[in-house]
This record gives sequence, C-alpha cells and structure tokens, in this order.
Amino acid sequence: MLDKLKAFFSRSETILVARLQTFAGIALGAFLALDPSLFQAYVPSKWVPVYLLGIGIITEYARRRNSDLGGGQ
Repeated sequence: MLDKLKAFFSRSETILVARLQTFAGIALGAFLALDPSLFQAYVPSKWVPVYLLGIGIITEYARRRNSDLGGGQ
C-alpha cells in the first residue's frame, strides 16, 4: 500500500506537498464561496500569513530534500 502511495507521487515529497496545497486550496475556496465569515470563526486573519510562511518553508524543505537525494533534475 505504501509503495503504491509513493508511486502515485512519483517518490517526490515536492509533488505530495503540491497536491496537498492544491486540495487545500480547492477545499478552502469552496468553503469561502459558501460564506467567508465562517472561515473567520475558525482561523483569525492574523494567522493566514503564518500559514503561508509555514507552507512555503515545508515546500522549500521538500524540494531541497528531493534534490539532495539525487532525485532532482
């Protein structure tokens, strides 16, 4: 099962993170389309930049880790 999951992401953490970001963006977009004020109740606007910084750091780490392992091109 784990090998199938790794193969789906081409054994790349960067692809995994990118697909998670895409899914989160679609889910958040649908959620915000319903009622933007609902999002404010769960995540204060002051935490949005922290989220963006965190996801950027995770993406950069995954990209560099992949290139350090010899998987980069």
